[in-house]
Amino acid sequence: MTNFIVLSMPGGTEWLLIILVLVLLFGGKKIPELMKGLGEGIKEFKKASKVEDEKTDNTSKPVSENK
Repeated sequence: MTNFIVLSMPGGTEWLLIILVLVLLFGGKKIPELMKGLGEGIKEFKKASKVEDEKTDNTSKPVSENK
C-alpha cells in the first residue's frame, strides 16, 4: 500500500509541467494575485475555525446556577 502512495506523488518533472500549465493558463502576472487570494482565504478559514472553537468551548462549560 505504501508503494502505491509513493508512486502516486508527483515528482520534479510533473511539478514543472504543472507550473508550466499554470503560467500558460493564467499568465505570469496573474499568478501572484491568485496566490495572495489563496493565502487570504486560508487566513480567513483559520480565523473562522478559531472563533468556532472558542464558541464551542464556551458552550460546553457548565453554567453555575444563580440563587
